[in-house]
Amino acid sequence: MHIVAIDQGTTSTRAIVFDDEGRIAGVGQREHEQVLPRPGWVEHDPKEIWTNVQDVLRLALEQAQVTASDVAAIGITNQRETVMVWDRATGEPIANAIVWQDTRTQDFVDSLAADGGVRRFAAKTGLPLATYFSASKIRWILDNVDGARVRAEAGELLFGTPDTWLLWNLTGGAEGGVHATDVTNASRTLLMDLRTLQWDDDLLREFGVPRAMLPEIRSSAEVYGTAAGTVLDGVPIAAILGDQQAATFGQTAFDAGESKNTYGTGNFLIVNTGEEIVDSSNGLITTVAYRIGTDAPRYALEGSIAVSGSLVQWLRDNLGIISQSPEVEELALTVDDNGGVTIVPAFSGLFAPYWRPDARGAILGLTRFANKGHIARAALEAVALQSRDVLDAVVADTGRPVQELRVDGGMVGNDTLMRFQTDVLGVPVIRPAIVETTALGAAYAAGLAVGVWSGPDELRAMWREDGRWEPAIDDEERERIVAHWRKAVERTFDWA
Repeated sequence: MHIVAIDQGTTSTRAIVFDDEGRIAGVGQREHEQVLPRPGWVEHDPKEIWTNVQDVLRLALEQAQVTASDVAAIGITNQRETVMVWDRATGEPIANAIVWQDTRTQDFVDSLAADGGVRRFAAKTGLPLATYFSASKIRWILDNVDGARVRAEAGELLFGTPDTWLLWNLTGGAEGGVHATDVTNASRTLLMDLRTLQWDDDLLREFGVPRAMLPEIRSSAEVYGTAAGTVLDGVPIAAILGDQQAATFGQTAFDAGESKNTYGTGNFLIVNTGEEIVDSSNGLITTVAYRIGTDAPRYALEGSIAVSGSLVQWLRDNLGIISQSPEVEELALTVDDNGGVTIVPAFSGLFAPYWRPDARGAILGLTRFANKGHIARAALEAVALQSRDVLDAVVADTGRPVQELRVDGGMVGNDTLMRFQTDVLGVPVIRPAIVETTALGAAYAAGLAVGVWSGPDELRAMWREDGRWEPAIDDEERERIVAHWRKAVERTFDWA
């Protein structure tokens, strides 16, 4: 049998067909438009995303040469925090999706933080007050789309992160679609209590979000409903995981202390803390890692970095110094070092561990000697150095050193980045044989829910190492590099 994973990401949507040994049998992918109406605003068209999902499912099945009868289950993984609001009766979105990167709600977030600080709700939610999370984005739509608040309170509108939008449409949409999400996505809204795993009335009141528009919160691996109206008619949808939690699951980091780092549009380091909720004192997020059926939930600490792969896209699309993203490594290798150049990519402020919305991006250390090769190299180094910042925060919060780091995502094929990453971390960096671990994690969870696999031990046995990098510099050089980086980071504060 096969499992199909739908991976709805920030820049594209993919469907991947996996066989029962976790190997890729077929892939379909479509990019969607990044709508940028104003500085700091980032939007997507929900209807375009749904159309792309239908296309990529067909493409993936064709490539794998399978049909719905060969598929045991569907798993969904998605960009988190992104907000969609649509009409319950028609399925029409009332506005574009507001993407997790969007910062338009900063003034409202600041007004909440004025009474109790950015960690005002952290004890309950695990999250700092930030535009990153869903709650303020929902409020913005309700306050800025004509009639939206009244309609939401009357139960006419539905809210969902992209997983909920896809689940609702896959299961029939306006004709009986299932309106649900899982605990990992709900834990990123600023509206769920980490302990009860339910929407919290006090938080709903603070953010002005009507309960009537919210999806039901369910586990990450269970049968939510059955697909209808697509090439996968009749196939159960059996898993939902936010993308970073799915990548952690795909890396089989099931136990406390196990970790992974995903290099995508942003960069996300997650360390499993088991059944324990660990409150961070060092700028990390406490989040739900996963919940399988009726088992106890597993929690994690996360370091969320807003800009990594999107920095390379910026070099390509805005500066034009490369024509395709993979060319950044070739350009970086035209020079021996960064030539004194440091890039801090705080395009929309800094996320973990700084949480400085006032920061803005900077290129520092420029001299007449600097060229585009130095800029390319500094961009790759910025990705790795941001990861060092969050890894230090993890060690400070848990009191346990990280022994190794498993990596995945689109940038892990860049050997130059991986070598620099292991050097600045001082621990081995390990790449799995299947780097599409986000989709793989969704497939694993769906397969567990319908009995394709028996449990975590069987999944661990399928994990394979593909590449390993070991540190090649000494501690003194490593700390010199990190100290220089943090000096540059401080220069970006208090800009906006």
